[in-house]
Amino acid sequence: MDPLKSIEEVRRAGLAFFEERGQRFQETLDCMGECLRSGHKILVFGNGGSASQAQHFASELVNRFLQERPALAALALTTDTSALTSIANDADYEQVFSRQVEALGSPGDVALGLSTSGNSPNVLKALGKAKEMGLVTVALTGRAGGLLVDLADYLLDVPSDATPRIQEIHLLLLHLMAEDLETNAIYGNRPAGGGI
Repeated sequence: MDPLKSIEEVRRAGLAFFEERGQRFQETLDCMGECLRSGHKILVFGNGGSASQAQHFASELVNRFLQERPALAALALTTDTSALTSIANDADYEQVFSRQVEALGSPGDVALGLSTSGNSPNVLKALGKAKEMGLVTVALTGRAGGLLVDLADYLLDVPSDATPRIQEIHLLLLHLMAEDLETNAIYGNRPAGGGI
């Protein structure tokens, strides 16, 4: 194990993301801010490590990230064990998020799916349902986005093929989103120099 090598890989992936996707990331932030200011919500979901990141992000919006402010409407679709297990048992695991999107989503909401491969069947099905219902769809993925390319209004694909590096950059992006939305979603603007 070489920690310095891993750190350098994270640094390179992060810099490459913002060189290639910085404008798209800013557009995503603007869309999410408008969603929340308009009284809509963010539904966020993923599997495994991505599930924990979805919960982490939703909690930072509902509670706080860096400052005291009004709560922001976000819901992680990875936390309701009764819904998850009943859907997986009665239908199939591919529908564990799409059924919740169908029940809880409304046009104008944002559906944010995390999948390092971009090919997770339940994330694909959920973003497909979200798109069908008129939600804005955002995908955080690895390089090139996999099958989610065709379902994401905003594709944020990290230029890496290594799952740990992709997840590390996803966490950075989610933290940057939370920091931005604390100001953008409430006040409709950012402090001077606050753009990404």
